[in-house]
Amino acid sequence: MSVPPEHSSRSPSHGDEDGLLLAYYGDDFTGSTDAMEAMAAAGVPTVLFLAEACAHPDRARHRFAETLARFPDARCVGLAGSSRARSPAWMDANLPAAFDALAALGAPILHYKVCSTFDSSPQIGSIGRAIDLGVRAMPAGTWSPTIVGAPRLQRFQLFGNLFAAVAGVGHRLDRHPTMSRHPVTPMHEADLRRHLSHQTDRRIELIDMLALRAGTAADRLQALSADDIPIVMIDVLDDETQRAAGRLVWERRGAGVFSASSSGLQYALSAHWRADGMLPSFYSLPHAEPVAAIAAVSGSCSPVTASQIAWARASGFVTERLRLPQAIVAERREQEIERVVTIAARAVSAGASPIVFSAEGPDDPSVTGFDAIAAAAGLARDDAARAVGAALAEVMRRLLARVPLARIAVAGGDSSGEVAGVLGIDALTVAAELVPGAPLCRAWSADPARDGLQIVLKGGQMGGPDFFGRVREGTRG
Repeated sequence: MSVPPEHSSRSPSHGDEDGLLLAYYGDDFTGSTDAMEAMAAAGVPTVLFLAEACAHPDRARHRFAETLARFPDARCVGLAGSSRARSPAWMDANLPAAFDALAALGAPILHYKVCSTFDSSPQIGSIGRAIDLGVRAMPAGTWSPTIVGAPRLQRFQLFGNLFAAVAGVGHRLDRHPTMSRHPVTPMHEADLRRHLSHQTDRRIELIDMLALRAGTAADRLQALSADDIPIVMIDVLDDETQRAAGRLVWERRGAGVFSASSSGLQYALSAHWRADGMLPSFYSLPHAEPVAAIAAVSGSCSPVTASQIAWARASGFVTERLRLPQAIVAERREQEIERVVTIAARAVSAGASPIVFSAEGPDDPSVTGFDAIAAAAGLARDDAARAVGAALAEVMRRLLARVPLARIAVAGGDSSGEVAGVLGIDALTVAAELVPGAPLCRAWSADPARDGLQIVLKGGQMGGPDFFGRVREGTRG
């Protein structure tokens, strides 16, 4: 693999700062690319590794060292993981090594990147457990800041409560049409302090928008200091509070700080860095060029993704359902995968763009009846969910082996991880802008057939109805 031109020619102005600005672990793949985009769009060269490529701690350190040599202008290194769908026991076994490898890079901020809807529970994707593990990797830290609000993504935190907009309408998170009834981690509490208190015994504090706007946030933080390392949530409502939040974290980073945050952390830091002259006042990513056809797989059950599949179907895309009762049963899996791969390959050969999906929205029978489908297959729910992702990944792998495609898309965090893993992708960089939170990425792989593949990894809530059309048509013009 060689250094892409954009990494050797677009280095930001660093002021007095040298080395890495930030290292992060993404709790799923789509969120990891969202964080990568936030940094790259600000003019901070960023490279994202896949956790599967760095499964062993020593291998991770070796690959990270290679990264800094291969991408000499990199100011941010990420590691895309899967902890959002994992248990605290899994986190105990896997996150410390990842955090230690990232911390060894020497960046002053170690970021555990979580979803901007903060969905989690004490049993699955526990953000509290991740914080308890992460602060140990930055032992000199005196606080653990958390920024979740990200206006660019239509996420707003006000007095500790998180709001998210859907189709231009704002919702308190516990009344959000999707997150309030998420099939795995429904959000029944919008006050993130209360929500997080069920996942950790650590002290949880708040610096609200009044302190940020009054310029007293640093004094408030000083007043919160004690012998422990508290979690300190920081409101972000608009550009002013976002910039102030970034300034607080950067100027009070001390000898190193651990932060469990959404990409709101990157947006806040880059806003401060621009204001402080560390980054260009204006920077833009390249436009995405159009391609003749794309292929996509979707494991998302979000109504946003459902509307995107419906738009694609009405716009000439070939949409085909992966039948779950067949796809997750060993005896019938092969036949079902071959069925949809054949349909998708014929579509590409005819000049059309196929989408293979497992569900259309939260009310789809494959979602409401998933427990029964899993039970009939003799699988636990988590195992059945991973079997769906693995089937979609195998569909994409076989499709790429049969037809020439330069660009693909994946909807759903778990599905994205499965696809990236089965394709042998080692790392990603941002190639072009597309939609907020879902950039067009360039894959880096030791496999020449996969090296240079263009891929978009989309979280369930990201993008407008014409998302798949934008993936195919690009952003130029």
